[in-house]
Amino acid sequence: MSVYTAFSGHMRLAVGDLAETASAAWRAHAADLEGPILVFDRATGAVVDLDLRGAEEDVRGRYAEAAPTARRGRPSLGVVAREVTLLPRHWDWLAKQPGGASTTLRRLVDEARKSDASAARERTDATYRFISGIGGDLPGFEAYSRALFAGDEEMQRQTSAGWPEDIRDELAVMISR
Repeated sequence: MSVYTAFSGHMRLAVGDLAETASAAWRAHAADLEGPILVFDRATGAVVDLDLRGAEEDVRGRYAEAAPTARRGRPSLGVVAREVTLLPRHWDWLAKQPGGASTTLRRLVDEARKSDASAARERTDATYRFISGIGGDLPGFEAYSRALFAGDEEMQRQTSAGWPEDIRDELAVMISR
């Protein structure tokens, strides 16, 4: 499930699925809150364009994910069965791991993805898109951007120290995911 964050100006309104955040954006729009109303995709940092016409229920329904249909048997978890070719020593080692071969392989792949340099770059790019969209006018924005791409966490904290708390909190989530 994708996670979205709705802001009105520099104030965070909601975090959740697209229907929840669209609904919060609709309420903010209806209340005529100060500042632009923006919804960000946490995975990419991109602004999501929403159609806020109609009643709140219309907006929520427009962005609600379709409920999966109930099926008999094991639930579908998006698992794809493929052949994996390993040497006997690899199979022996996997057999001794808690949870079995599949669980161990998924854990190893997840760990590798977290330490992958391209994943770190994707997080950095998403964080930059977010801060550019919401805080390009904040004092220290350029210094923060340089520190972000340099991986200088201390400088990021220093340059964003005076920024609104909701923005700092969102940055912390985006960088650490």
